[in-house]
Amino acid sequence: MDSVTETVRTESIQSFQSTIRKMEKGLAQMKEKGAHTTLIEKRLHAMRIGLAVLESTWNRQPYPYGKEALSKARDVLRGLIPSVEKAYANSKTGSPQRTLLERRLKSLELAIRAIDEHCG
Repeated sequence: MDSVTETVRTESIQSFQSTIRKMEKGLAQMKEKGAHTTLIEKRLHAMRIGLAVLESTWNRQPYPYGKEALSKARDVLRGLIPSVEKAYANSKTGSPQRTLLERRLKSLELAIRAIDEHCG
């Protein structure tokens, strides 16, 4: 994880922050409509853990999660990759959406790698 460039680190953290903000807004809208929110809450929690682990790895910030929470988050994050890959494959070359998806995919992969390193 030390070999990751500063640019990729910054983009990965920003990608997680952006995704978390979008998910929080979506969750609030779903709650207003009375929709079931279990899945998005689970994914949002995993995204927060992924962000915390990346920040801990690169910025030496502590995180309050144990190995069980890390393991569950890793599984959820892994489960998100196929849908991001599918959206990426369907996006236009050179489009802002493709760049966003590329960064999101990279950040998910890095978070999973960081969790693997923290879990031993």
